[in-house]
Amino acid sequence: MKILLATRNKGKVDELAELIAKSGLTTGGYTSVAGGQANGPKAGFSILSLNDFPDLPEIEESGLTFAENALHKARVAFGHTKIMTLADDSGLEVDALNGAPGVYSARYAGEPKDDERNIQKLLADLQGVPEEARTARFRCSLAVIIPDGREYLLEGVVEGRILQEKKGKGGFGYDPVFYLPELGKTMAELEMEEKNTISHRAQAFRQLIPLLEEVLSGQNLGKVL
Repeated sequence: MKILLATRNKGKVDELAELIAKSGLTTGGYTSVAGGQANGPKAGFSILSLNDFPDLPEIEESGLTFAENALHKARVAFGHTKIMTLADDSGLEVDALNGAPGVYSARYAGEPKDDERNIQKLLADLQGVPEEARTARFRCSLAVIIPDGREYLLEGVVEGRILQEKKGKGGFGYDPVFYLPELGKTMAELEMEEKNTISHRAQAFRQLIPLLEEVLSGQNLGKVL
């Protein structure tokens, strides 16, 4: 069975392929976008991305929440392809900023999108805010539309706080200033395997595995949107 991940981001395709492979479902192979294959005993899914559909225009993210954006992207892509579709939207919510940058996380400092400018704007906006009030979270909303058109919404959240300066060289986005008190590290200081275990996106995508198992088996899939 084919799965369309509604993104042009190679890293997200790799992450999904790895997650499915580790689950025991495995993939029968995934697109050249991911640059390789993940093979296993049950080879139930092959993963496509938006790069496999060059005639599909860019999907505008105009929602007010991550869930709205994820559902919109999934609906547009599914309507175009009729393939089981996954779409996610995620970002940073800072309590002292009333939830900002939120859905504007990637373009917080304006266009063109730039991680460093976004971080500097965030730190400037939080200037003078004490450590205990710099609580924040990464949130991921994952929309799933299965082949018969039913829709599901999954969510993952990881809590932390915003440091006053960057720490760590890994990751991307706000990872260098997002501190995880329980681990004593920023997201940017985590090894990739560790990050892929605890991240908001990993949490949301792990909830996907039981759904994929049910799709493969043809079972009655519980509650829909």
